[in-house]
Amino acid sequence: MTNAGTETRTFRMHVNLGPQHPSTHGVLHLELEMYGEYVLGIDPVLGYGHRMHEKMAETRPWQSFLANTPRIDYACSLPHSHCYASLLEQALEIEPPPRARSLRIVTSELNRIASHLLWVGAFLLDLGAFTPILYCFEDREQVVDILEHITGNRLTHAYMCVGGVSADADSAILQKTREFILRMHNRFQIYDRLVTNNIIFITRTRDIGIISPEMARAYGATGPVLRGSGVPGDIRKIAPYGGYEELKFETPVGAKSDCLDRYHVRMQEMRQSLNIIEQALDQMPDGPVQAKVPRKIAPPPGHYSFSVEGARGDVTYWAVSDGSEIPYRLKIRSACMANLSLLPELCKGMLLADLIATLGSLDLVIPEIDR
Repeated sequence: MTNAGTETRTFRMHVNLGPQHPSTHGVLHLELEMYGEYVLGIDPVLGYGHRMHEKMAETRPWQSFLANTPRIDYACSLPHSHCYASLLEQALEIEPPPRARSLRIVTSELNRIASHLLWVGAFLLDLGAFTPILYCFEDREQVVDILEHITGNRLTHAYMCVGGVSADADSAILQKTREFILRMHNRFQIYDRLVTNNIIFITRTRDIGIISPEMARAYGATGPVLRGSGVPGDIRKIAPYGGYEELKFETPVGAKSDCLDRYHVRMQEMRQSLNIIEQALDQMPDGPVQAKVPRKIAPPPGHYSFSVEGARGDVTYWAVSDGSEIPYRLKIRSACMANLSLLPELCKGMLLADLIATLGSLDLVIPEIDR
């Protein structure tokens, strides 16, 4: 703002952050109104990667949509498949075998760890630190190797199916999973020295992007974003499913509701996931991994829904059946969509550098928003 006699002028800029910007991690487009380095307003522009998943579901048999579910959240695909398969099992009154339930838990938690490692590396890269992503990807490759052996794929794991899982896991890969658990517990010491206790990282994230519990609830935030605000909301605890009710684990929560708390929550969640995997391996029985399922799936007419805890929060599938072999309606509840919605209010008046830190702390996967 400048004064020339009685003339007062305000210099404001409109800046496009994305859709091709490293810090948006995908085709997210933020239209920013700036005054110098300060953010006056944010308008998220979505739809660059829209693929009409929900409409595709309404044009093909129920079981065919299972191939779509891993592609909605490519960083943590198994919870989406788990949710949709469980919805159909609920509708058809099918109970997966105990071994399949354990394998679902093991693979889902491994997928959660891989997703959080990807986030930690990318988050630190956004803040200007290159070294952590090398360590994160070294550990993530261990997880991906295990999941590739079990599921046949390294990223979009098409493993869950109606009635169980598509294939069993041999003893060698289960032993490799136990070895990874021991390895990962030791690796946290490296992350503590490299990142957690790094004064530059602490200064860049402490007291930045504070999401109050009231704001988190108002916008429907879930997952680590909600738990980082001190609210212990975890579907695996609140409404346990698929065998989680038999396991003991804690729900990490934050205290100050800032970017640093959201980092701590995800680091603690990886430790809890290792604990869950170890319990599931110890309790895993022998036996089949698939229940008997009709060749043609046609749930009775009605409304069906199922929710699971993904790496980014609540994943809910809601379907309407008219009794035919094709869904009448399918709706997917995306954790990232709700978490992104609080960004304009949260970041108003914030420095641009702090916006990058706050945006990264939300862990957005754009294909989950642009469904």
